[in-house]
Amino acid sequence: MPATITLKPGKDQSLRRRHPWVFSGAIGRMQGEVVEGEVVHVQAANGELLGVGHYAPGSIAVRMLDFGPDAQLPDAAFWEARLRNAYQLRQGLGLTGTGNTNVYRLTHAEGDGLPGLIIDVYGDVAVVQAHSAGMYKARPLIAAALQAVIPGLRAIYDKSAETVPAKAAPGAQNGYLFGESNGQEHIVQENGHPFAVDWESGQKTGFFIDQRDNRSLLARYAPGRRVLNTFCYTGGFSSYALEAGAELVHSVDSSKKAIELTERNAALTGLESKHEAFAQDVFTFMKDTEEQYDLIVLDPPAFAKHLSARHNALMGYKRLNAAGIRHIAPGGLLFTFSCSQVVSAELFEGAVLAAAIEAGRPARILHRLTQPADHPVSLFHPEGEYLKGLVLAVE
Repeated sequence: MPATITLKPGKDQSLRRRHPWVFSGAIGRMQGEVVEGEVVHVQAANGELLGVGHYAPGSIAVRMLDFGPDAQLPDAAFWEARLRNAYQLRQGLGLTGTGNTNVYRLTHAEGDGLPGLIIDVYGDVAVVQAHSAGMYKARPLIAAALQAVIPGLRAIYDKSAETVPAKAAPGAQNGYLFGESNGQEHIVQENGHPFAVDWESGQKTGFFIDQRDNRSLLARYAPGRRVLNTFCYTGGFSSYALEAGAELVHSVDSSKKAIELTERNAALTGLESKHEAFAQDVFTFMKDTEEQYDLIVLDPPAFAKHLSARHNALMGYKRLNAAGIRHIAPGGLLFTFSCSQVVSAELFEGAVLAAAIEAGRPARILHRLTQPADHPVSLFHPEGEYLKGLVLAVE
């Protein structure tokens, strides 16, 4: 029988609005053995069952899996139903079983009612990342459900060692939960563009899926332009620009491994003669180059993962965007992004505004950008919206 967590009087309203987090300060008492990663019942001060979730010590004490007096405990049927629901949504988006695109996010944590769980699909391989002890412990059930839900699945790779809390899973190692590596390079298709993906040693799950729609938008503007793609990782924006007819594309990333993947993906386009990659710090590259570009992409990693780092992050965004704006030829375009969840769209836009003022260049907003539909945001959990971007026309 799961342990029970009882909330303090008046602390049940967020759960009644189906927000999936219970903060530690809302807890009145705990009954039974409460263990990190185990399922607990959560009830109001009057004893009314509000739902079930995974317990973890820390600020967010419970991540809710189901709500109400009839909340379902996460058994095999629960996992299959949730993953099937997520898969059917992606089917409706046209992301599954098509030759044009076979890489997509299957579960986006709270956005799919599964807090702490990310699953990305690369053709016939699913890559699982558990960001909580509860999801880590549930991996065998998750793997079984994936095999039942996704037709033709060849392998399931667990990439949780970097994301699960260290104290909850000491010695956690990445590895296959089902199937194995076939020893071959894995090529996926995104909007008809080929990309080599390395989920075993690459960042995150191997590819930045969340920029798919924004890469397509860039392709509309890239023909005939000189393009700079910074923090390029595997060169997603670079490949789209090349195939769209860019005059030249420069890709910059501090990681030599990322540059190797970028060069491989540029080669897959057959247009690598128009591409040059630099394994260099982006700020150093910007400082040293005298090149002027018609289109620049600024897509840095998260500058702030916690509220305490937000001010420094905003200063970082201002500095980066000012450098970018200075290298844009008159009439050029800036695609600029933030994936820091604690930096709101309004704050990010303010940092970019400050950068334009510092650079002394008039600019107009052409587009406000966000994450694609396979990274959904629960209406009850607005914190799930993390990617924000702007396209600026710079005079």
